[in-house]
Amino acid sequence: MTAALITPPAVEPVLLAEAKAHLRLDHSDDDLVVSALLVAARSLIESRLGTLMIRQGWRFYLDRWPATGMVRLPLGPLVSVDRITVYGASGMPAELAPAQYRVDTAGDPPRIALAPGTVLAPGVAINGIEIDVTVGFGLSGVDVPQPLRRAQLMLAARWFENPQGTTIGIVPAAIADEVEVLIAPWRRVRL
Repeated sequence: MTAALITPPAVEPVLLAEAKAHLRLDHSDDDLVVSALLVAARSLIESRLGTLMIRQGWRFYLDRWPATGMVRLPLGPLVSVDRITVYGASGMPAELAPAQYRVDTAGDPPRIALAPGTVLAPGVAINGIEIDVTVGFGLSGVDVPQPLRRAQLMLAARWFENPQGTTIGIVPAAIADEVEVLIAPWRRVRL
């Protein structure tokens, strides 16, 4: 399964103003750097967990349906399945009706099950099935569990305060245990 981000999050769980207050910055000289570090911190946490903090749109590509008729999605929390498209041999798309599949948003991992009798095989060998989904806790930081927001803030602040002693995208050893404790409850089952 291949995945592609279609609609990125509209905001960060931790706002720039929150990060600046935490860092005690009262100027805008470093706004771009702090904003970029917030994005990097969120991305690191999300990739480690398979859990997305702010709602975003993703597309999953399959070559064929699993033999079980059950598609397990590697990201959550799943809000909705927005569209399932199957491409025929001519390259023409056919969209599955919602009655042709069932969605398990509560499962870990979230799942999509084809309805009995639904047989719509792709006619192309590669990426003949596209599944568009919306995933994430909510539309703003208030929807995101506070420990995840705290971990994002800790990472961004550490990277900002110690730019020569840390590598962006790696959890600094000095805060690794704290970050892990904060994010562990939201780790999704890996496929």
